[in-house]
Amino acid sequence: MAQDLHLENIRREYSSRSLSRKELPNDPLEMVDQWLKEALETQVNEPTAMIVATATPDGRPSVRTVLLKEVVGGRFVFYSNYESRKGRQIEANPHVAVTFLWHELERQIHVEGTITRLSPEESDAYFAMRPYKSRVGARISPQSQPIPSREYIMMRFASESLRFVGREVPRPDNWGGYAVTPTRIEFWQGRDSRLHDRFLYELQEDGQHWDLHRLAP
Repeated sequence: MAQDLHLENIRREYSSRSLSRKELPNDPLEMVDQWLKEALETQVNEPTAMIVATATPDGRPSVRTVLLKEVVGGRFVFYSNYESRKGRQIEANPHVAVTFLWHELERQIHVEGTITRLSPEESDAYFAMRPYKSRVGARISPQSQPIPSREYIMMRFASESLRFVGREVPRPDNWGGYAVTPTRIEFWQGRDSRLHDRFLYELQEDGQHWDLHRLAP
């Protein structure tokens, strides 16, 4: 039986940065761009990692980490297996939440919105850019499904690798891109005494303009 863990005394102060209303543009995507660039420039660990939360129609949530590939047309783009657990939940319930967490910068971005698939042409274009082994892996992995052993998946990988030696590896129909269209974007900057700076953008009904509010920490 696992022992109890008492972690009450593990804490740290956040004091390296601040965030004020005057720093924030009218369009939150401009701030997303700025913070992503700063995460890349400061070489934080996995700067494009984002936590994606999905839920079944009856509200049972699940969460996992994926890698952001683009922010295009105001949408957050990533790629995955359409038949995975997240793919099945997205198909049934298009409402998702996304979090970027950069410990080194004491920052988070929280996004809520709706998600749709990219076109097959867009997915094909990205798939063709992937390393050979990544393309093969996407073809043979029954993502989120039970498998008998690691040897099972490695044998399938070896067989498929040999099949496409010297040939173009086609994108499987069950793999492709997703785009998250945001309706809420929150910027969180850690501060002393847990009095963090939090600013929330909410998309107005016209779908063009954003309301901005400071939130209590």
